[in-house]
Amino acid sequence: MTDGMDDAESRLARIERLLESREREVAPAWRRATRGESRWAVTAVILVAVALQLVLPHRLTLHPYWALPVLELVLLAGLIAANPRRAEPRTRWLRWLDLALICVISLANGWAADQLVAGLVNGTEGKDAGPLLLTGGGIWLTNVIVFALWYWEWDRGGPMARAVGHHQFADFLFVQMQSPDTAPPDWEPAFLDYLYLSFTNSTAFSPTDVMPLSRWAKMLMMLQSSVSLVIVVLVVARAVNILH
Repeated sequence: MTDGMDDAESRLARIERLLESREREVAPAWRRATRGESRWAVTAVILVAVALQLVLPHRLTLHPYWALPVLELVLLAGLIAANPRRAEPRTRWLRWLDLALICVISLANGWAADQLVAGLVNGTEGKDAGPLLLTGGGIWLTNVIVFALWYWEWDRGGPMARAVGHHQFADFLFVQMQSPDTAPPDWEPAFLDYLYLSFTNSTAFSPTDVMPLSRWAKMLMMLQSSVSLVIVVLVVARAVNILH
């Protein structure tokens, strides 16, 4: 009797393992519940954005010039204190803190870009080519970071929603989603993938190997390309004019 029960239990265990393996084969990692994404890359990039804002000329920033960077650091410190390691579903309320932080960074960089473009058009900015290129490059790089944060935060409901696999349909189609054989079985998009997406969109002014699928993703990429194009064209044109 005991041997029969042991044999039945072992068969059940094998069946469960078989079903689990088939489930893993059917559902890729980016479509099923997984462990929350590490926050180290996001934290490091946000610190870079804050540093870039602090070194901008004060005439291009909202006054007092230190107010928004300090607010960003306070919000970031709150996020780190509440959830220092991973974006996990049990801390979903922190998403509002994430969104507030991204909004503040966007506001600060949007204001600086607007002031730079207005100054170039009116002839009040760009007396020296070197400082102009550094300023324009800092705003452009911060713009890359800002949109990477937005892509990361909104794709399939954000990192916490992606961790539990709530959304079946992706907003961005990565190569690994189309060709799963090119990546490990546990692959899913992380922040650095969205940073790469933002960088290539800012340099090519169009999608490269990552395709936007939802309308909001297309509109956001179009906005980023437009901002990047305006900054690059005006800054480079003015710098070339100064050098000549």
